[in-house]
Amino acid sequence: MILPRPQHVSTPIGGHAGADGFRFDRTVSIAAPPGLASVAEWLAAALRPATGLPLPVTRADAAGTAPARGIRLLLDADLGDEAYRLRVEPDGIEIAGGGAAGVFRGATSLLQLLPPAIHRRARVDGAGWVVAPVEVADEPRFGWRGAMLDVARHFMPKHDVLRFIDLMAMHKLNRLHLHLTDDQGWRMQVRRYPRLTRVGAWRHESQVGADPEGPLDGRPHGGFYTQDDLREIVAYAADRFVTIVPEIESPGHVQAALAAYPELGVRDVEPGPLDVWPHWGIDENVLNAEEATVQFFLDVLDEVMDVFPGPFIGIGGDECPRVQWQRSPRVQQRMRELGLADEASVQSWFVGRMAERLAERGRRVFGWEELLEGELADDAVVTSWRGSAATAIAARLGYDVVACPDDVVYLDYRQSDAADEPIPVSIPITVLDAYRFDPVPKGLDEAAAQHVLGGQANLWTEYMDSARTVDYFAFPRLCAIAEVLWSGPGGDEADFLERLDRHLERLDAIGVEYRRADGPRPWQRRPGIQGRPETREERERHVAALVAGLPGA
Repeated sequence: MILPRPQHVSTPIGGHAGADGFRFDRTVSIAAPPGLASVAEWLAAALRPATGLPLPVTRADAAGTAPARGIRLLLDADLGDEAYRLRVEPDGIEIAGGGAAGVFRGATSLLQLLPPAIHRRARVDGAGWVVAPVEVADEPRFGWRGAMLDVARHFMPKHDVLRFIDLMAMHKLNRLHLHLTDDQGWRMQVRRYPRLTRVGAWRHESQVGADPEGPLDGRPHGGFYTQDDLREIVAYAADRFVTIVPEIESPGHVQAALAAYPELGVRDVEPGPLDVWPHWGIDENVLNAEEATVQFFLDVLDEVMDVFPGPFIGIGGDECPRVQWQRSPRVQQRMRELGLADEASVQSWFVGRMAERLAERGRRVFGWEELLEGELADDAVVTSWRGSAATAIAARLGYDVVACPDDVVYLDYRQSDAADEPIPVSIPITVLDAYRFDPVPKGLDEAAAQHVLGGQANLWTEYMDSARTVDYFAFPRLCAIAEVLWSGPGGDEADFLERLDRHLERLDAIGVEYRRADGPRPWQRRPGIQGRPETREERERHVAALVAGLPGA
């Protein structure tokens, strides 16, 4: 009943279905070589609360010499980095991995072989902590198995981000794309520019529902992470083999920055002052084309790279209106000075300057597919959201791409056609719709398919104002997407749903407020608040028009 579905499950040689399993008691310890000590400590910490057992961690030699009775962790050079082999026999458990990440993935599978109560955070009396004899051999289908969490539209406190990372690790996801800035809020402390959080981290009020002409709630909203907070998040994620991919939006989606530093904007068109934007949607206020503005964002990226050690740095690039650049005499003058042919070239020029700085520090651009409309660094990673057609275009152009087609993995979209779905957005995406996700578009040749690194689910939070609401929209659809990214698409749907029923008991033990199969609970509804539902035909026409502007479309 493991989720994601493992590739190979069998009974160990000499064992049988009715054989006694491994029983956890006070004699059990966990042995690991020095390179796996942190994984051993994590596993012990995961097992101790519900079992009430001491589970000491002992040092083993490189070969992973087993304790007298217990769990042995070891490395196996014949396995891939995230691949693992889990073997359970009555006298012991062995978890081997090609790297520490693989051993960790095996440890998460071991937890799923125990009763769901293992996920409770206090001692559970009367539970039988027994694991049946089994051998599991497994490895991931895709290297990029991610989720995007938008903490800009609605801020998520640090402890909730850490909890979300734990849920990702439980599902063998390994990339958290953290959307840190947007028109509605700037969430990262930048020491050189303190007004970004002093002013930009909060707004006076927020739009209620999806109607841009609708009411505002009159309630201030905000929050930000200090650099120490973010370093803690990075380290916490790394212990669970999750890489944080930060995103700083530019040159659009920047009104929170403009509210803090008005000189960054197109002042001869919009002199300001501006507030942090309280509305949802696409805002026309963008960055100007001054060298000082470029330097400002280079300084920001330097601090981002100081905090986030991963290879990928998000610079946005999506939904950047060009109206202000067209209307601005100063921007038009800058275009002539820089030899830029049109307003689209302004964005390419700005993105190119950001890319140069990232390359100087050994990092790669991570940005939305709109960046394909101009020149883009050869090693950029494209996040493709406008259907599978855009993924195919990026891959055929030779770019590494992360697939996140909105019609399958945008988890802010409604979950059914029912009238009681909270603030229904766009098309319905059910659990099985999510389970049918295939990151590799049909018809893509083998060479282009190699550029599809994997996929991710996106959680845009305009209508998610708490961690409880994020739970509702994310789960159990994220469980389905996690299985596709780990196990590959095309799995048996009936088998998945059977395993999901068991898996939901684990989420219950953790306290995840997921959407039930029969619909939202009364407190999960938002009666009377307008959404913006679409039919699939309407959505397909809209996306096709957007993709038509990409090269090679």
